[in-house]
Amino acid sequence: MSVAACIVVPIYNHKDAIGGTVANLIVHGLHLIVVDDGSDEATQHVLADLARRHSGKLTLLRLPVNSGKGAAVMAGLRAARDAGYTHALQIDADGQHDAADVPRFLAAAQENPRAIVIGQPVYDESVPKSRLYGRYATHVWVWIETLSFTIRDSMCGFRLYPLDATCSLIDSVKLPERMDFDIEILVRLHWRRVEFVSIATAVKYAADGVSHFDVLWDNIRISRSHTRLVAGMLARLPLLLARKALPRQTNGGRRSTPWWQTAERGSRIGMRLLAWSCRLFGRRFTSLWLHPIVAYFLLTARPAREASRRYFDRLSQCSPQQRTPRPGWLATYRHMLAFAQAGFDKLAAWSGRVAQADVQIDDASALDALIASGRGALVIGSHHGNLEMARALAVRGAQTKVTAIVYTEHAKRFNRVLAGAHHDFARRLVEVSDFGPQTVLMMQDRIERGELLVIVGDRTPASETGRTTEARFLGETAAFAQGPYVLAHVLACPVFLLFCLKEGRGYRLYFESFAERIELPRRARADHIAAWAQRFATRLEHYCRKAPYQWFNFYDFWARPNGEARGRT
Repeated sequence: MSVAACIVVPIYNHKDAIGGTVANLIVHGLHLIVVDDGSDEATQHVLADLARRHSGKLTLLRLPVNSGKGAAVMAGLRAARDAGYTHALQIDADGQHDAADVPRFLAAAQENPRAIVIGQPVYDESVPKSRLYGRYATHVWVWIETLSFTIRDSMCGFRLYPLDATCSLIDSVKLPERMDFDIEILVRLHWRRVEFVSIATAVKYAADGVSHFDVLWDNIRISRSHTRLVAGMLARLPLLLARKALPRQTNGGRRSTPWWQTAERGSRIGMRLLAWSCRLFGRRFTSLWLHPIVAYFLLTARPAREASRRYFDRLSQCSPQQRTPRPGWLATYRHMLAFAQAGFDKLAAWSGRVAQADVQIDDASALDALIASGRGALVIGSHHGNLEMARALAVRGAQTKVTAIVYTEHAKRFNRVLAGAHHDFARRLVEVSDFGPQTVLMMQDRIERGELLVIVGDRTPASETGRTTEARFLGETAAFAQGPYVLAHVLACPVFLLFCLKEGRGYRLYFESFAERIELPRRARADHIAAWAQRFATRLEHYCRKAPYQWFNFYDFWARPNGEARGRT
């Protein structure tokens, strides 16, 4: 999403300050929309002169009577939307804010175009102490109303709005029109899952500055607003709590986001609440919370919902003779519920609430032979089924040393929660960004000590330059990482496939030999890698058909590694 921004300046009787404010803003090359909130005649003359001097760069709107700051801002935002702008930077007319920070606000919007960028004031000695300390009462109430510390300062008059989400709110909800507007619009946008970015910015109070804050009536209005917002928070409490256990969408554009750029959603607090409930009330009761959580996720996580639909579309098209889930809301709900259940089961497994008997091995001969030999091996898994369940039970049962090789910067919060459930989790987890010489030497040492190294074969490298190869998967071409096969060649060790599928109330582990050794001769090396990747993709496709709801790649798996969509959508 591209950012086309303008500046909205609400004004009421700041005739002495507005000229300097406009001069400091106009240099940034953005169109100014100045909204006169029924100012006196002297201010009107100053504004008319500014409009003439900056013709083509400044639009002057006038409300016939003084209606309040909120009314002026909303009028300016609507005008900006109607003029075709995507974003509007609101800044007060009194000159308190540092206009030199405008580029920083714009840069933050370019980085995350769906977010609201709010100023976090940095005061000097000019700030009245009553204003400084009084703001904290509102801050605390806002943190309660959002169950979050995301909104660092809800009263700063320097902020940048994405107009689609903001105008959708002001067109559908009656918002206050006075000083309480700044607070309430942020809380309600937070309830609508809009993201926030805070930027520290200097704020100065001029000794002769004009303030229109009515100590009595504006405080009464703000108190009324907080009463409404607390009531709204209580009505939304289950969804607000559910949100804390869910990932958050960050991709503001239309291009498909690679998996490593998809931010982990959910807070550590929400995840720990589930862990605490599991320990206190047990798995069965706690799992009931997954249904409202998943329902909320289904409604709010559009990219994941569309990825699920694409997956089921491809699955049904390439399996005409087999009964597969019909793409739609019900299939996606069951798909997401299976994902949530898998995460919950991982936590239960590492917490010791899953017994060895809950997992059955389909054919133990290959695993038994490998353990008896004392040899190390490379095990290729995937994000189909529950790979972490198998690792947790292996570690707890001390059957063999199993180490997971994972990419960095993904699911870190969830991994920290799992680490708190068992001391061996982190010790048997190696995070890498790519497979360099040091990583390979470390893996070689572990293989020689008889360990099993588990790596996934259905995620491309977590970098733009990672090497991939293409294979046919569910009727379409998809990118698969070369890393597992190159690594197996370097380690010169046996290679196995591992799938752990939920079947009924338990799990079934499928452990099968993939290759005694993978060799990649220099001549036609790319062809050999592609052949091994295709063999893995074929087995992965087999298990997708066997357990269609347990495919847990909630992004466009068939997109190109650079994020561009590929194939049918």
